[in-house]
Amino acid sequence: MSSKAPEQKRKFRFLPEGTSLHKLSAVATLLVLIFAFSFTSPAFFTVNNGLTVLLQTSVIGLLAIGMTMVIITGGIDLSVGSILALAGVIAGLTIKIGLPVAPAMALGVFTGAACGFVNGMVIAKMRITPFVATLGMMLIARGIALQLTGAAPISRLGEAFGVLGNGALFRIVEMQDNGFPKVIFPGIPYPAILLLVMAVLGWYLLQKRQFGRHIFSVGSNEEAARLSGVNVDRTKIWAYTTSGALAGIAGMVLMSRLVTVQPNEGVMYELDAIAASVIGGASLMGGVGSISGSMIGAFIIGVLRNGLNMAGTSAFIQMIIIGIVVIGAVYIDQIRNKN
Repeated sequence: MSSKAPEQKRKFRFLPEGTSLHKLSAVATLLVLIFAFSFTSPAFFTVNNGLTVLLQTSVIGLLAIGMTMVIITGGIDLSVGSILALAGVIAGLTIKIGLPVAPAMALGVFTGAACGFVNGMVIAKMRITPFVATLGMMLIARGIALQLTGAAPISRLGEAFGVLGNGALFRIVEMQDNGFPKVIFPGIPYPAILLLVMAVLGWYLLQKRQFGRHIFSVGSNEEAARLSGVNVDRTKIWAYTTSGALAGIAGMVLMSRLVTVQPNEGVMYELDAIAASVIGGASLMGGVGSISGSMIGAFIIGVLRNGLNMAGTSAFIQMIIIGIVVIGAVYIDQIRNKN
């Protein structure tokens, strides 16, 4: 037993280091996209468009962080888009009954974490496959959001509700002689700062803490992890709870940007999160992935959508292109696993 332990430990330690070659190719893909789209529209390389990409990518990136942790365990989470909507609905309704914005948003994030916890319990304790369990939660969360609102948006939530999604750090605004404000420096959007903080925290948990080592070991070989003393059920529950909480945070950012709670928001967002994770090097077989790679993948999705929009490409063609990108990323993942 003692002679095998060091070999197994080396295996588990190697996996968190991820696929640097895959990340380099993802970075190259991102640079190629930026270079290509810069020729399609002169406005693509402007500061305002760069901030737009940051804002659009922040929601996908937040979802991708949690999705990456789940995928590394060998699972999948199809419910994040619906959880995003439900978290926003809970926050909006509680603001309407008089709760301040900050506690209401915290309650929305807690709702997301609770949904993720239920996912983890169903998967770990009831032994339901992640695909089926999270598919069920996707329907349940969306149904609750629509039922609570009657499928109608929740508006008039106050200016404070829009600060998280529309505010910026170091923004400089100057009043002109005509009485209208002029933006001297747009500042760093709060969603981008939040994404950076969550990404660094996610990287720290995966690379530097025991929780991260357990996630990789479970995804690499669940039985070997159990025999090594890893609490497999608890690790899965925490991974899905984290994914749900990050979906809740993403819901707060998205609804705050709109300054209106839309119970129909978040549809198909789970596919963007999965695509970002896989493009960034996470393996659907489990045991491989990184937060930095997923952030690169999220920006690839964000730049691709933004560039296609500016090029006048229809939403239907965009869906086709994103679908092809996802299939290609999964195919590359399969080839990598075979090798």
